[in-house]
Amino acid sequence: MNLIVPSTFLMMIDLFSSLLPAQNVAIASFKMTLILGYTVFLLIINDLLPSSAETPLITAAVLSELACKDSHSGPTYESLQSVFDKKPFRPATNLSNPTVTNISFTLYAVLGVNEKSQILTTFLWLRLWDPEKCGGITKISLPVEELWMPDIIVYEFIDEDKSQRCPYIYVNHTGQIRYDRMLRVLSSCNLEIFNFPFDVQKCSLTFGSYMHTIRDVRVSLALPIEQISENSKKYLETSGEWELVKIQGETDILKFGIDEWDIITFWVTIKRRSVLYVVNLIIPSSFLMLVDIMSFYLPPHSVDRASFKMTLILGYTVFLLIMNDLLPSTANGTPLIGIYFSVCLALMVISLLETVIITNVLHHNAMKYRPVPRLVRVLVLGYLARLICYTRPPSQPETPSNNITTDPEKMKNVEVSMVSLPPLASPELQQICRDLGMVRAHIDSLRLQQDLEEEWIHVGYVLDYLLFRVYLVLITLYALVITCMWCIWYNL
Repeated sequence: MNLIVPSTFLMMIDLFSSLLPAQNVAIASFKMTLILGYTVFLLIINDLLPSSAETPLITAAVLSELACKDSHSGPTYESLQSVFDKKPFRPATNLSNPTVTNISFTLYAVLGVNEKSQILTTFLWLRLWDPEKCGGITKISLPVEELWMPDIIVYEFIDEDKSQRCPYIYVNHTGQIRYDRMLRVLSSCNLEIFNFPFDVQKCSLTFGSYMHTIRDVRVSLALPIEQISENSKKYLETSGEWELVKIQGETDILKFGIDEWDIITFWVTIKRRSVLYVVNLIIPSSFLMLVDIMSFYLPPHSVDRASFKMTLILGYTVFLLIMNDLLPSTANGTPLIGIYFSVCLALMVISLLETVIITNVLHHNAMKYRPVPRLVRVLVLGYLARLICYTRPPSQPETPSNNITTDPEKMKNVEVSMVSLPPLASPELQQICRDLGMVRAHIDSLRLQQDLEEEWIHVGYVLDYLLFRVYLVLITLYALVITCMWCIWYNL
């Protein structure tokens, strides 16, 4: 869409440029502009070569658990030594019972979304609890490395956990263990980019144990999902490209072979703030299309409109190549905005081809001094002119001084009368009469050529006005359809 289509359009323009009349249009300048544009296209195209994708990073969440001896007088290190000695074992009063873990998180920031690599970068506050009875202790902090940690991970995990760990956990008098961490999460996400830049993305974060099956570790929600979503909206500090819509979650059982794992899946729904892309992509493109529309008001018979439109297409092509880094590119498909740009480029090429055809009609036929065929005169100057409300400008009233005939019979009679002078006339007078006749014939020939040129110019104007109105209708309908589609999808 961004490479082959523009190249094809440029080759098509070069093919149609052969229709331009060499007498009145600087074809060399036109082709030089075309070659320059294609050269710039080839130079910038190197940036579109595929590069290695970013290595996604996703942090693994860990849980902690503590088993305390009954009837402690205080939270001393010695009194908890028996707990530390049992670190290699999963804490449970009966190993046949699973250890229950409650999971919750708060979405603190959406740092970015890489559409090319389909990576979601978020910043989370993670809270994990694993309840065990611990009588007589109100609240203590313990080193994380002294306790048993279940292997809770995020199933979208790709790389190792590189986030900074909190070295302590809190244990209250009910035996609950609270472990808070700040995580920078890079998770893989299947992005739907067709509606870009008015898209809404839904990415998942799945928490569960890697080795311990459902017989050993059970996970559940620590807070209602509505409260998790409200807390995330409350603490979300970034006001950049993405806006949090909602967070959903549910528990499920993952089956693999004969084993089962307990998991919790959170779906984070975010919506793109599209102002940046509207200002940097859609508005400049609309301005260039507006200039292309207004270029139809340039007189095609006296201004090199083709070179103007070729320069405009060159500028639009360079604009698309430079702005390509802002467009997402995945295997899921081409975004609608890419189709929008391609159609705009196609409309500009059609506009240029229309100008080439009109220029050919105006110059190629007029320079041969051929009269307008009767069918063309009736169809174009008659029906089509009335259809588009085209009126020919009024002709200047003829005066006796410029009342020159274009009738060949009358011109023939003039020549005969010059030859049939009285024989008594002097040779000088006869020569003057012959010279005046030649001047009169030349003036009549120029007047006839001028009349033919003006008639062909009116034919070209009628066709130009007709194609301009058709072009304007197509652009209007296309703009309305694209705008309605984006508005509907953005409000969903």
